[in-house]
Amino acid sequence: MTAAEEAAAFVRAHTLPGRAPLVPEIALLLADEITPIWQATEDWLTARNIAPPFWAFAWPGGQALARHVLDAPDAVAGRHVLDFAAGCGIAAIACARAGAASVEAAEIDRLAIAAIGMNAAANHVAVTASAGDVVGTACRWDLILCGDICYEAPMSGHVLPWLRAMAARCEVWLADPSRGYQPRDGLQRIGHYAVPTTRELEDRTLREVTLFRLLPA
Repeated sequence: MTAAEEAAAFVRAHTLPGRAPLVPEIALLLADEITPIWQATEDWLTARNIAPPFWAFAWPGGQALARHVLDAPDAVAGRHVLDFAAGCGIAAIACARAGAASVEAAEIDRLAIAAIGMNAAANHVAVTASAGDVVGTACRWDLILCGDICYEAPMSGHVLPWLRAMAARCEVWLADPSRGYQPRDGLQRIGHYAVPTTRELEDRTLREVTLFRLLPA
């Protein structure tokens, strides 16, 4: 079994077909409980250096981005889009459905890459899942989507300077449910969504997500 086949088998074994509450139009492979998949992935972490299974859940920021895109498809139609730190790929899939010219979903986790490919296939859309850290890459997109990326200081410190630079060359949308490390300035509010969630993932049953356009430095 190849590494890609092994990753796809892991995703199939630890998820079920589901739909995110804010974006029921999109079919996804999701974990129905957090503890079993987290424990299973910890075994993989030890043996294969695999990251925690953020890809197995539709996080509030990704749901807000996907909802915004599906409700305003003209904002992405005909454009080249990057879904940065794409997770399960929900925002990327929404862009493909909305008529984007191309959609790239970037992730550092090969399980996420497998999940994105499987989720895109389930929705009959084309999404290019790219493995690796794209931070520092020259801009080749018209729009970059970022959902739930400001959850810890090292992550924010790593990606935000690059995103600021990208904002001078393309649109950058940031969906953040007040994780604590989002920028405090240089933001233009473009949307707001109340996203149902569960206490398995969050400390509340509803997350208020604000969608911003990141302004260049």
